Amino acid sequence: MITGCSKHDPILPGERYDIFGKSDIDIVDKDVPHLSDRAKNIYGDTDCDYKQDDKNVIWSGDRKIFRGIATDNYVKNNQQPICVGNFLYTGLSTGEVIKLNTKNNKIVWVNDVYKENNLTGGSGVVDIVARIGADKNFIYVGGLGDAFCKLKSINGDKVWCVNISVPVDFILVDDFAFVVGADNNLYAINTVDGLVYWQTNIKKQIAPQYDGTNIIVGREKINYSNGEIVK
Repeated sequence: MITGCSKHDPILPGERYDIFGKSDIDIVDKDVPHLSDRAKNIYGDTDCDYKQDDKNVIWSGDRKIFRGIATDNYVKNNQQPICVGNFLYTGLSTGEVIKLNTKNNKIVWVNDVYKENNLTGGSGVVDIVARIGADKNFIYVGGLGDAFCKLKSINGDKVWCVNISVPVDFILVDDFAFVVGADNNLYAINTVDGLVYWQTNIKKQIAPQYDGTNIIVGREKINYSNGEIVK
């Protein structure tokens, strides 16, 4: 009687491989070094007056400037575009992030932000519900399709992605991103190389804040260096 499946199948010849590959998050278990006392402003210009509805349409006042593909199933959220100079960035319920030139309303680039197997047998929920974050020549975007990514803002090319499903806004402090995942974990990610320094379990999926010493998630305080809950 067959009681399990191994790399060497007892019936079919040859070695067995996982079709979707490795999906675990590698935690390097390192302390975050000393950080500045303030998080970065990554959510663009304060006078960005563009809006987005649940049909993937972007509006400037009462004028439609972009229409994406409407999806029958979507996660209700308050996703809004961010503006950086003459460009707009936003995420769609189709798992795409777009860069739009606000001078001529033309698309500069579009990129998919989800783990590939989510459309070939994995989860069908790939909505981008957290705001895009912009810092210097890069943008940071997390979606519900198990991907938190750093992209080049000029062309949308991927620098790195981590398999984290992101339901709420995140923060950047110096070279680290603090991201709340849909798995009820807070992650500390080095934005230079995408390494996850630590993860810690939290009670609620709430956008994190930074008080100069700790990461605040709801009523919980987490030591930014090692991820330990502050009593």
